[in-house]
Amino acid sequence: MTVTLNLDEVHALTTSTLLALGASDANAGAIADTITAAERDECKSHGLFRLPGYCVALGNGRIDGKAEPVVAELAPAVVQVDAKGGFAPLALKRGREPLIEKARANGIAAMPVVNSYHFAALWYEVEALATEGLVAFAFVNSRSYVAPAGGTKPLFGTDPMAFGWPRKDRPPVVFDQASSASARGEIMLHHRDGKSIPEGWAIDKDGNSTTDPAAGLAGARGAAGPERQARVPAPARAGEFWLIVPRRLADGPKLRWTPPAPRRSPRVCPFLLWRRHPARGRLF
Repeated sequence: MTVTLNLDEVHALTTSTLLALGASDANAGAIADTITAAERDECKSHGLFRLPGYCVALGNGRIDGKAEPVVAELAPAVVQVDAKGGFAPLALKRGREPLIEKARANGIAAMPVVNSYHFAALWYEVEALATEGLVAFAFVNSRSYVAPAGGTKPLFGTDPMAFGWPRKDRPPVVFDQASSASARGEIMLHHRDGKSIPEGWAIDKDGNSTTDPAAGLAGARGAAGPERQARVPAPARAGEFWLIVPRRLADGPKLRWTPPAPRRSPRVCPFLLWRRHPARGRLF
């Protein structure tokens, strides 16, 4: 049976489900905002599809659904958010305004987000900064899911990356991708729907190319390309590394940075984010 929901119903369903499992109003609302935005933009791999994962983490106690992030100033251009073992969306929401303020005041700002749990899309977060007239870049690592070119075992993370670029009187340009042949979430969607995956997306546990999503999830993601794969991702680590570089635009979507004149105050505002996972790792 197919059930059709409008966006308000998506938000309400997500919120009520998380609240029933013990999440606080603030955490449930922040996650619901992220999931609803994904459904709005037809990013199915990060919409309601992710809700069961949040529920599993709340149900087994791996994540503190009532965690209250703590925002602290580490330096004039650095603000840190400690998620206190909770989900990332609320931590990012709490740190967003201080980060923007520091970037505008200093021309550059950094925001480490520590002790958080994250598996949402990056574009939602850079889009929020781009709508403020700032250019945003984000880079995140993951567990080892990607085999290097010619390899048979996972070594690299999918290491997603995203940027958002504001445009005058128009929505921002937003880009989000995994540094692998496909995002893990897309393979999961194919597996759920009983569909084959394209050749080259994944290899099975024996290192053979496969179009079976279950075998691909048990094996490794394919490299994005021999040259690119050797240069882009890094071996998976315990944390996530983000780089956000915002800038106010005078006009147009030109993807080029021109340094401000020496006599003018800087308007280019890089943000550097480091987000550390708890030892419990990913939900699935």
